[in-house]
Amino acid sequence: MAKRISGTVSRGLRGPIVKTGDDLKQIVIDTVMEAVENKEFEVQDHDVLAITESIVARSQGNYCTIDDIGQDVKEKLGGEDIGIVFPITSRNRFAICLKGFARGAKKIYLQLSYPSDEVGNHLFDEDLLDEKEVDPYTDVLSQEEFEKTFGKASHPFTGMDYVTYYKELIEGEGCEAEIIFSNNPATIVNYTKNVLACDIHTRKHTKKMLKKAGAQRIYGMDDIMTSSRNGSGFNENYGLLGSNKATEDTVKLFPNNCQLFVESIQKELFEKTGKLVEVMVYGDGAFKDPVGKIWELADPVVSPGYTKGLEGTPNELKLKYLADNQFADLTGEDLKEAVKKSIREKDAQLVGKMVSEGTTPRRLTDLIGSLCDLTSGSGDKGTPFVYIQGYFDNYTNS
Repeated sequence: MAKRISGTVSRGLRGPIVKTGDDLKQIVIDTVMEAVENKEFEVQDHDVLAITESIVARSQGNYCTIDDIGQDVKEKLGGEDIGIVFPITSRNRFAICLKGFARGAKKIYLQLSYPSDEVGNHLFDEDLLDEKEVDPYTDVLSQEEFEKTFGKASHPFTGMDYVTYYKELIEGEGCEAEIIFSNNPATIVNYTKNVLACDIHTRKHTKKMLKKAGAQRIYGMDDIMTSSRNGSGFNENYGLLGSNKATEDTVKLFPNNCQLFVESIQKELFEKTGKLVEVMVYGDGAFKDPVGKIWELADPVVSPGYTKGLEGTPNELKLKYLADNQFADLTGEDLKEAVKKSIREKDAQLVGKMVSEGTTPRRLTDLIGSLCDLTSGSGDKGTPFVYIQGYFDNYTNS
């Protein structure tokens, strides 16, 4: 038998254009089985099949309108003045939601963090903070003060001036707008006691700080559109978090019932192939662009649903540590066999041990979801399903 050279392989699988009401489970299974019949790969135990969250939500018809959002915001926050704290600067992710918020209020105090939003979209070069002697931990700036100090905001990739763009969006809905720059969530309470926290991963802390500062009505984006309005879609767990612009007045929400979806696919694939394939739904990957400084994860989680075999974190030895330390005097086949023996005999839990230092301390779903996001991309590749083989192999597997 020839020696196996390949390790982990990640394949994007091309599928049809999925529309609301399509049987996505059957489409996914048919796509995998067609690839097998074409001899593109053979299904093996511990393979991973991943489906992008956007196509799951689309098949479910999980959409709402900005009118639905406005109605929900008006009922929950009173319909008068509201403070919006820490939104990300994104035309796709937030701008469409902001239009809905403006329809549910008479005045919006929009508090932006600076020099960047939560996921790393910069309003200006952070080196300007030192040059202009501005303390981002304490200084509160009006829009006029901000632009006098730093100039007009300009996104490094898109060139968008999100400050002006967001203000015009709000005013375009007949709502008054005032923009504030502060990294302290409690600042907004000086303007209004009705607050919508729009951060993603820090939202629980922000809500806690708002309550401590005296805010009276406190909601997050995860509290808006948690139930259907006028027959709309909704997401009970995440509300508007994870949503994307669908049309000029429609939002696609994060998908529902992902756990049932992945488990049903796993079961049917097992019935067809006799192999236990792990299945997950994935959204944004969790990685940071070192040049643009943008952290990709604008979804509330990388994976809203995954089968049991994807729980936990990697339990791996660092091969270069073994080669440079325990087996520094070995070479060739002797080194190879010594390393293989260490892998076979490794502890079930290596956390905190030097031989695992430098291995990636992240959850499997976050690692694999990031791999899937990079494989499928967000453009015109047409591969909403990703099939991964060899991810759980190690150096001992032939």
